[in-house]
Amino acid sequence: MMTNHAFMDDWLALDNLQLKIKKELETALQNELGLSIKEFYVLYHLSKAPEKKLRLQKLQELIGLSQSALSRLVGNMEAKNCGALQKHMCTEDRRGTYTQLTALGEDKLNRGLLSFYEVISNNLAQMDSERILKQLLQKL
Repeated sequence: MMTNHAFMDDWLALDNLQLKIKKELETALQNELGLSIKEFYVLYHLSKAPEKKLRLQKLQELIGLSQSALSRLVGNMEAKNCGALQKHMCTEDRRGTYTQLTALGEDKLNRGLLSFYEVISNNLAQMDSERILKQLLQKL
């Protein structure tokens, strides 16, 4: 068994940086747009899809939530009080359901991307993340 655990310090520094950034992103998205980070990821993945729509099963794979959790999340985002998504039935397979990004959802995505960029760039400017990553890779 390996007795030199020096790589762990660099790994933990990188992990802590990621956790700090994710927490700040979650706070910024919630305060500015009323979105969780998972909701923002839904908007982002839909924006990259053809016609800005995906089947719920594909979205589940991309987001990493259970089927029921994703259904709740998407249902809330489709609701009239949010309006970021719109539900569509699959014409080829009536059991399938698509969700599509609306104009409001696209607006929230674009505003969220600005917040994302600001939080990430501010944090990476404060930390020498490249050095930490290089050190970790050298020790592995």
